[in-house]
Amino acid sequence: MPLTLNSLKNIPFIRQGDNLADILVKSLRESSIELQNDDILVIAQKIVSKSEGRMVNLATVTPSQRAIELAQKAEKDPRVMELMLQESNEILRIRVGTIIVEHKLGFVCANAGIDHSNVMGDGNEKEEYVLLLPEDPDRSARIIREQIKHITKKNIGVMIIDSHGRAWRNGTVGICIGLSGLPALIDERGWKDLFGLTLKITVVGVADELAAAASLVMGQAAEGIPAVHVRGFPYPLGEGTLKDLIRPKEQDMFR
Repeated sequence: MPLTLNSLKNIPFIRQGDNLADILVKSLRESSIELQNDDILVIAQKIVSKSEGRMVNLATVTPSQRAIELAQKAEKDPRVMELMLQESNEILRIRVGTIIVEHKLGFVCANAGIDHSNVMGDGNEKEEYVLLLPEDPDRSARIIREQIKHITKKNIGVMIIDSHGRAWRNGTVGICIGLSGLPALIDERGWKDLFGLTLKITVVGVADELAAAASLVMGQAAEGIPAVHVRGFPYPLGEGTLKDLIRPKEQDMFR
């Protein structure tokens, strides 16, 4: 079966409390896609965060002294810096314009995943909002998957993705930050190559590979495509978690 990725149509601007499962099922119908077992829905982090009320009005944030000091070094808004501290286990690097942290979810990323783009409040132009990552993306993916299964009776996978940079490489790519109903990794150690040799170290980050492909379909600016339908994923569905993708700190040679 070929691997196909199709954007979902007519997804409205998401607000706190919106039921994403209902919205996605409606969008599937309007996109003339009949959900099948083993399909996967890839969802942008942004709409998950919005539905879960992770928008923060910066007017409500009071920066600590440490946030003020770090913000001066990075030339950042001290209120945003305060949120970065709250969302992080550790600040790893600071330079003008960029803060690299270990997020509370365990992965290393820039600016604690806090985003200004495509974030609006309730129409008051004097207010400025930012968006935080979901508190538990695996749980978010699981709830959406269970709700969609209840509606459609189909067993699918659900993945939540975000755009991150990478060590030693320029440019951002889509990566998986939460998943339910599909593997995060495929361990190919013990498999044979074309010449019969046994693979010894090959563990494939299939969730991140699929996230990068879906990110191409979604775009990064004004495309307005926050969800992608996937069919033909070349591995059996199963249960993976975000933790599967995070390299333990003692094995991390890039910090």
